[in-house]
Amino acid sequence: MSELEYALNTFYLLISGAFVMWMAAGFTMLEAGLVRAKNVSEIVTKNLGLYSIACVMYLVCGFFLMYPGDSVYNAYFPMLGTTLGMSLDGLTFNTDLGYSDAADFFFQVVFVATAMSIISGAVAERMKLIPFFLFAIVLTGFIYPVQGYWKWGGGWLDAIGYSDFAGSGIVHLCGAAAALAAVIILGPRTGKYGSDGSVNVMRGSNIPIAALGALILWLGWFGFNGGSQLAVNDAANANAVAQVFLNTNAAAAGGVIGALLITKILTGKADVTMAINGAIAGLVAITAAPDTPSGGLATMIGLIGGVIVYLSVVFLDTVLKIDDPVGAISAHGTVGIWGIMATPLSGAGDFGTQAIGAISIFLWAFICTAGTLFVLNAIVGLRPSEEEETSGLDASEIGVEAYPEFKD
Repeated sequence: MSELEYALNTFYLLISGAFVMWMAAGFTMLEAGLVRAKNVSEIVTKNLGLYSIACVMYLVCGFFLMYPGDSVYNAYFPMLGTTLGMSLDGLTFNTDLGYSDAADFFFQVVFVATAMSIISGAVAERMKLIPFFLFAIVLTGFIYPVQGYWKWGGGWLDAIGYSDFAGSGIVHLCGAAAALAAVIILGPRTGKYGSDGSVNVMRGSNIPIAALGALILWLGWFGFNGGSQLAVNDAANANAVAQVFLNTNAAAAGGVIGALLITKILTGKADVTMAINGAIAGLVAITAAPDTPSGGLATMIGLIGGVIVYLSVVFLDTVLKIDDPVGAISAHGTVGIWGIMATPLSGAGDFGTQAIGAISIFLWAFICTAGTLFVLNAIVGLRPSEEEETSGLDASEIGVEAYPEFKD
């Protein structure tokens, strides 16, 4: 490989990573728009904090757990060996990879933050700041890297042929499974469900901000999926990246259309919050295999994802009484499973292997999260008091109101 090709690949990976980092702004705006005004400053603080924690923990140990090289215990659990520490001394300018190891680290670390961002939305309005950050340390430093190693680090899922190009399972299902465990342990927001089983709608504070967040995520996803090609140094890779971009955009558009159609048909209204989640659902659905479908198939995968996210949100909220303020469990979890299982439609993986991967990732993230939160709840407590929750976490946790001129 020439130095020019190496430099081109490295630059492409860095720019893709910067696009994915910008998704942190998308998650922040999306969640800030869909929570109530009295909790906006707190959700913004959580997103800023989780991104920073993810960057540090992945540097300390996460990257080397996920990509241990020869320092492995077995195909299920890597070993830290001598790589633990806040340095990149072990990284080199390895032309065998085709790009800088440091660029690879940067690209991977923003994926970790994405998984944690999924959880922040699901537990919004009723999880205290400090236990949330303590859990972020565990997820970004241990839970996420271990299951990431199973596929992308050469572990057992990779060995059996599980296919997940950019992370419908490794990133999105992992985050959603952790979010589901957290939501079950925390319980619903105060006043969400009546004693008679009724569901009380708790409307978000700013729909335009939420829509802006979704569009930022849409843009960032081109780096998320496109960057996962890892190279643009020749015509074949350039064409592959172009197809990934085309399919990513088509699936997101299909997701919006699917969500709007199903809401209009079933409710008579075109719910904008479902359109927002439809876009995310389409993006999540195509992430497992954005490189292999045609544009038409990618659109259909996204459209089905948009329908699924609506049905999942309604089912979780009204039947199971699982309170997810932003629909993250449905958009990233339920649709993440659909994305994993849809890969064989374009020749990537087989249904049996994909199912094994989805179940394994879900169980790992769910069980590890439940255990961690059980311990944290016993030590520091997870929920604020009912009085603090009613007055809003901006007042009790942050001390700064996002909209001081407005009151609920």
